[in-house]
Amino acid sequence: MNTKEQSAQIIKELLSKERYNFDDLCRVITVLRGEGGCPWDMEQNHHSIRTGMIEECYEVVEAIDRDDPVLLREELGDVLLQIVFHADIEKDTGRFSIDDVAHDECVKMIHRHPHVFGQVKADTSEQVLQNWEIIKSEEKQRVSLSDKLRAIPPMLPALMRASKVIKKSEYAAGEGAEQLIARINQQLLALSQENAADTDAAARMLGELLFDVTALCRACGVDAEEALTKKTERWIEDVSKKQA
Repeated sequence: MNTKEQSAQIIKELLSKERYNFDDLCRVITVLRGEGGCPWDMEQNHHSIRTGMIEECYEVVEAIDRDDPVLLREELGDVLLQIVFHADIEKDTGRFSIDDVAHDECVKMIHRHPHVFGQVKADTSEQVLQNWEIIKSEEKQRVSLSDKLRAIPPMLPALMRASKVIKKSEYAAGEGAEQLIARINQQLLALSQENAADTDAAARMLGELLFDVTALCRACGVDAEEALTKKTERWIEDVSKKQA
């Protein structure tokens, strides 16, 4: 952590510049978290700012969906700030720095692209993805399908996580859209006959229904998360029009 004197020198150098770069961003965070810096920044830890990382990533996605380069530039900066902030917290503990983060990522990318940095042949995106999964599994020592499924982060949005599990496990791979629709109709019928007071049973059945609807999206070549997002936006627009 910087002393007041070190921070004062950095502040003087920063204020004399007209244009900043990545190193300057790292120095800004160091000053904010250093002695005599910002009280709020100095109090933060990984857990207290974890939600900020999630929110900023979603705002990047929003900028992409809106095809807004000005907003995208801003939101990417906010995500970068979060990354530098977390790395600076670790730097103070002596465990790793932002340079270590960059080093590890470079090593990973070089290792996972042997068709570019090595002699492996991969002429199509499909071959690249197959190689990527094989290399990743070897790196993480994920041998069984169960290992690979449990590695999908449980904190992901439920629909996104279900989509990843369905894809990786090849759930309903032998079934087409018509078969999935037939099973969904059976589930809807069973649900309509379920005791309304038995909320546990209803929750289980609705979970199975949602899982199969997600599988149906995959069978139809539709991104389930994106489809639901667009429907939600259309509904909000319909409500707005009715209230106008």
